[in-house]
Amino acid sequence: MNGRPRLLLSDVDGTLVTPEKLLTPRSIRAVNELRDAGIAFAITSARPPQGLRRFVEPLGLTTPLGAFNGGVLVNDDLTLIEERTIPDDLVAPLIELLTSHAMSIWVFRRDEWYVLDPDGPHVAQEALIYEGDPITLADFGGLVGGVNKIVGVSDDAAASVAAWEAAVAQFGAHVSATRSQTYYLDVTHPDANKGSVVRYLAKRFGIATNEIATIGDMHNDVSMFEASGMSIAMGNADPTVQRAARAVTSSNAQEGFARAVAEFILSSEPSSK
Repeated sequence: MNGRPRLLLSDVDGTLVTPEKLLTPRSIRAVNELRDAGIAFAITSARPPQGLRRFVEPLGLTTPLGAFNGGVLVNDDLTLIEERTIPDDLVAPLIELLTSHAMSIWVFRRDEWYVLDPDGPHVAQEALIYEGDPITLADFGGLVGGVNKIVGVSDDAAASVAAWEAAVAQFGAHVSATRSQTYYLDVTHPDANKGSVVRYLAKRFGIATNEIATIGDMHNDVSMFEASGMSIAMGNADPTVQRAARAVTSSNAQEGFARAVAEFILSSEPSSK
């Protein structure tokens, strides 16, 4: 990339917000400084669309929001742009595989969140992000069509890795399986990944993908690193994620997002375009 990027695409949890899920005043100022410099700003996340709504007003967002790792793209008012769903015939086998690895299962269909155990691991935490409670089912047998994301949840990191490897081995290119947190395994449509969000934004705004910068902290961010011209990993990122990026900033507990904007984005010379 020669000169400044024309757009910065940021992950949310572990990147834009603190470990307590808060936007800091410094991060808000950094986004305003990007806008003043003529650099657009957008966000993408494993969160559902309504989990991104809270960032629209404080950040002055007008760009599309990439929810479910790019599985659902919505406007800043949450109206649908496009979505990709998991092939119907794979929903039950995926749930069976994740269950076999002793993971709690969540199923998302656009603005609906389904669980079997409302008191399961991380449900209360997700409810704060989702801004609502899940729908509790006796089983997932009736959920087939329109599934955007299946999540396997486990605090056993080794089990999460084993489930991810098994999903890749069994389903290959028919799904996208990534870890959005150490305790989450996200399964989406094969084209529902953050790299696809980079390509969508490039087309939407008429810019090249190498004029887009990306910043993130987890394995599901690597696809957008690979698709963009500049990539920045957070200091709290796994070493494998840091190695996939071109630069590394400090952690999200140490204003890593705002520091990255100042040190890697705004410090470069403006593009001639």
